Amino acid sequence: MTEAVVGELWQEQILDQGREGVFLVLVGFLGSFLFIRTSTRLMRSPKVSWWPGSVTTGDLHVHHLVFGIALMLIAPTLAFAIGDVSPWWELTALAFGIGAGLTFDEFALWLHLDDVYWAEEGRRSVDAVVIAALFMGIVFLGVIPFEIDGSDWELFLASLGGLLITVTAAAICFLKRRIGHGVAGLFIPLFAYYGAVRLAKPSSPWARRLYGQRNPRKQAKAEHRFRHNRVERVYDRFRIAIGGRPSEPIEPRSDETST
Repeated sequence: MTEAVVGELWQEQILDQGREGVFLVLVGFLGSFLFIRTSTRLMRSPKVSWWPGSVTTGDLHVHHLVFGIALMLIAPTLAFAIGDVSPWWELTALAFGIGAGLTFDEFALWLHLDDVYWAEEGRRSVDAVVIAALFMGIVFLGVIPFEIDGSDWELFLASLGGLLITVTAAAICFLKRRIGHGVAGLFIPLFAYYGAVRLAKPSSPWARRLYGQRNPRKQAKAEHRFRHNRVERVYDRFRIAIGGRPSEPIEPRSDETST
């Protein structure tokens, strides 16, 4: 009975709606992120010695984003070569999602060009994964983030200008660590515009660049505003639960740190 219901939902809600590819990318993305983050946390724990260590060759530590980038290159290339042939097309979509998950888990490393996996800056990897997962999830539900009208040049230019403004506003939201406003703003621009003009969170890249010593009054205002912010506290606990508590490396064993 359960299998019949699941099969019917799969056929009606995914296959018939043409959402299979996005669904498989999302599953691969979340699955690989949760697996590799669990793996790195086990390697970090001093109580766990049985879990295999990082991938190394000599003195070189091969980060898992290397495998992720390779999968993200190989999977779509094979998909273009194979075409819409089942089950290979589905497997390439899943492989692309796995590669994206491995890569985004180390987002902070390729952002800072430094091994900040367990540092405070490394928490941005969890933020990036949340943004990417929300984006893929909303697209999977059938919401189109933006449309460009190409019926004539005037409408095309107007649509393109509106798109650039919305994307810029959403990017400002992400820099201010107003993730919810940024993601929602890609689909409902008013959220992006609202978040872009609001105060940045005190630990955000925007605040570190434009507040601080440049504008101590605004920095103090941001710290006061978000010091007892309930949503921020809940999200911070979520980041710790998923990504682990940030800290400086402490007596790492030879196979520790990120994989």
